[in-house]
Amino acid sequence: MSEKTDRRCFLARGVLGAAGVAAVHHSIEEEVLAAAIEEGSAQPAQGKKPVTDIPPGSLACGKIGKVSVSRLLIGGNLIGGWAHSRDLMYASKLFTSYNTEAKVFETLELAQACGINTIQLDPKCWDVVQKYNRNRATKIQTMVCIPLVADKAQMAEAIKRQIDLGATMLYSHGGVTDAHMMNGGKIDVIAQMVELIKAQGVPAGVGGHSLNMPIECEKAGVNPDFYVKTLHLDRYWSATPKERRKEYDWMRGDSSDHNANFDNMWCNNPEETVSFMETVKRPWVAFKVMAAGAIPPRIAFPYAYRNGADFIIAGMFDFQVETDVKIAIEGLQATRNRKRPWHG
Repeated sequence: MSEKTDRRCFLARGVLGAAGVAAVHHSIEEEVLAAAIEEGSAQPAQGKKPVTDIPPGSLACGKIGKVSVSRLLIGGNLIGGWAHSRDLMYASKLFTSYNTEAKVFETLELAQACGINTIQLDPKCWDVVQKYNRNRATKIQTMVCIPLVADKAQMAEAIKRQIDLGATMLYSHGGVTDAHMMNGGKIDVIAQMVELIKAQGVPAGVGGHSLNMPIECEKAGVNPDFYVKTLHLDRYWSATPKERRKEYDWMRGDSSDHNANFDNMWCNNPEETVSFMETVKRPWVAFKVMAAGAIPPRIAFPYAYRNGADFIIAGMFDFQVETDVKIAIEGLQATRNRKRPWHG
C-alpha cells in the first residue's frame, strides 16, 4: 500500500477519533476530503480547466416558466456547510474546510462542463456564486430559497433583493414552509409570496418536506410555477420505523429516542408522495433524493425520475460531479415510459 493511501486512511481515522466517534467504518468521500485538506489539493492549480468525457448536450433540460433548467441541479448545502451529518459532528466543518472558494469555482466549472446549468442556493451563499459568475460568459443559474414573511411590503423587498443579486428563480425555503404550516400559518402567506415573485418576472416555487405543502397549495388554488418537494426511498438502515413516523418529525429531532427521527429522514411517505404528485401538473423539483447520503445516487436518481420528479437537486463535491451526471443521464434514458408525464 502506498504512503499516500496510508496517510489518507490515517487522516480519515484521525478525524473520526477527534470527533469522539467509535465507528471504524468510513467512506471514500471522507478519506478524499480529509486527505485533500491535509495535502493542499483542495486548492486547484491556477488556470486548470475541467475535463470531462460527457458530450455537450447529453444531460437533458426542461422548462420552469421560461427558464431552461438541467434535469440535475447541484445543491448549495455543501458550500454553506449545512450537512445532514447525523452523528458525525465534524462533517460540516470538514466540508467547509474542503470547499474553499477556489474549490467551489472548480466544482461549478466542472458541473457546467458536464451539463448542469443551475445551482440551488441559500441566500447566505451568494458571495461565492456572484464572484464565480462575474467574469464568466456562461453564468450558472440560481434557484434561490427564501423565507416567508407575512408583511407584504417586507416580502416584496426581500424578493427584489434576491433578484437584484441575480436570482434566476425563487421559492420558499422548505424548512420555513414546514414550520409555517406546522404552526397553523395561513396558506394566503404562501400564495402572496408566489404572486410577488411572479410580479418580478421570475419563476415562483414553493418548497417543503411535508406532503401537506403541495396538497394544501393545490386545494387553495395557489399557482406556483414549480414545487420543490422531497422524495427518497425509505428502505435504508437509519430510516425511521414506519410505525414511529409523525408529520413534521424532521422538525422535532429527538436524540434521546433511537426510534424517532433525528436528522435521518425527510420523506416519511414516498408512496403517497408519488401518488399525489401524479395529479399535479406543475414541474416538480425533488430534493433529498439520497436521504442526505444514505442512498447511493445509482439507486436514488433513477428512483426519483421514474416516480415523477422532473428535476432533482443533489449536493456534490467535485470528485462526484461527473459520475453523478452520468448516472442522471442513464436514469433519464431509462424512464421514458414513466407514469407521471413530464412537466417542464
